[in-house]
Amino acid sequence: MNAPLETNAVHASAIVDEGAVLGPGTRVWHFSHVCGGARIGAGCSLGQNVFVGNDVVIGNRVKIQNNVSVYDAVTLEDEVFCGPSMVFTNVYNPRSGIVRKDQYRRTLVRHGASIGANATIVCGVTVGAYAFIGAGAVVKRDVPDFALMAGVPARQVGWISRFGERLPLRLGGNGEATCPHTGEVYQLVKGVCSLLPPHSQL
Repeated sequence: MNAPLETNAVHASAIVDEGAVLGPGTRVWHFSHVCGGARIGAGCSLGQNVFVGNDVVIGNRVKIQNNVSVYDAVTLEDEVFCGPSMVFTNVYNPRSGIVRKDQYRRTLVRHGASIGANATIVCGVTVGAYAFIGAGAVVKRDVPDFALMAGVPARQVGWISRFGERLPLRLGGNGEATCPHTGEVYQLVKGVCSLLPPHSQL
């Protein structure tokens, strides 16, 4: 049974603008700034020097490490991990002298995905559920569920389980693999990886 969530903890040096919504048990650490339109769920952790824009939705149990800016038009679903100094963008072709706030491209990071330190997510993409973006990678295209991505630009180099273990599956075709830690079974069908429901794993 999970312990009850505690009240929010906002460090004295942090700024949470009026109107922002923080779920129970969410912590905001040193020198961070949450804008008034932000919606943040329960049990989240925002590290030192984190910025959260107005048009941002963050789910439950999300961890955002130091020096991350979550700009407008970004949505993070439950249990997303954002590594130190990773980068989101919201304009594809920015110019200082041209206002393009009406051209923001929406970015979605789905449930359980992890983004490594210093990675960049170029706006307008969807990062699939439980995907893992390696440190320093630059993501320019949609990422499938359970995909392991690395490089500049990022390319898929494998598949990864919900627990974070690499799965011995080819990138394409069909196959089946078991997470060595949890015993969960993953199935690859025509290059699409999915977790089999428990009753199918008997």
